[in-house]
Amino acid sequence: MRVLITGGAGFIGSHIADAHLARGDEVTVVDSLVAGRREFVGAAARFYQMDIRDPLLRDAFERTRPQLVSHHAAQVSVSVSVREPLLDAEINVLGTLRVAALAAEYGAERFIFASTGGALYGEPEQLPADEATPILPMSPYGCAKAAAEGYLGLYRRLHGLPICCLRYANVYGPRQDPHGEAGVVAIFARALLAGESPTIFGDGEQTRDFVHVDDVARANLMAADRRVEGAFNIGTGSGTSVNTIFRVLARKIGATVPPLYASPRSGDVSHIRLDAGAARRHLGWTPMVSLEDGLDATAAWFARKAG
Repeated sequence: MRVLITGGAGFIGSHIADAHLARGDEVTVVDSLVAGRREFVGAAARFYQMDIRDPLLRDAFERTRPQLVSHHAAQVSVSVSVREPLLDAEINVLGTLRVAALAAEYGAERFIFASTGGALYGEPEQLPADEATPILPMSPYGCAKAAAEGYLGLYRRLHGLPICCLRYANVYGPRQDPHGEAGVVAIFARALLAGESPTIFGDGEQTRDFVHVDDVARANLMAADRRVEGAFNIGTGSGTSVNTIFRVLARKIGATVPPLYASPRSGDVSHIRLDAGAARRHLGWTPMVSLEDGLDATAAWFARKAG
């Protein structure tokens, strides 16, 4: 199929692009390269360097006429969203609207949206959270993703654009940006390999549902093929503390530096893990990469980059 992936030079998007290329799909990548890397884009993919807010985005749709639009371009940092909520909304709400409008105009048969399960539900009363859990985000980032889901539902009703929202847990793996404010595994790995003490915000006992990027890419292929609509959590159902992630990575890397502790960040939730039962029933998806194996592969990747 003809696939257009926004954010396709980024961490998650580039893995999805590779998965589509590997099975012979015709892939177009749109990325501003603010966070993405040109080297992550496969040679067989068509590439447009542009922001999703750029009016020239229309040209990419005009030339490629995608059957599937996979929208992964985003402002991904909770802490940035707290500091700059207007910027976050401009990219994550208005940018999504622009992409959805073009998808509908050019007759896309399928629209996959990279949403969030880690920030959408806030502090749920019951864990793991399923898709019926009340949406009560604690950050502008989570609020913007909720608003974008709402607008996409409207496009489904008004224009018949089939929408699948994948609500990711905390995705980790190779190619994650170790210099940003999101992605604790990448940030810790880079610091530990450099002999530096990474910063843990809060006491480190906050827990997250860590899902490997390969499993996320596989979920996207299944969502493209099954043609189901609605919102689906993509997570493991297990919670792991930030302190545990630090200890495991330090052991794998052979680092002995201690972490630094700082005040908790506004907008961060204390505990979250996702029930992915709906993804199992409707997409046929279950996570396959264990946290131990995933951290092994991730640490090894960052070690090669550092070497």
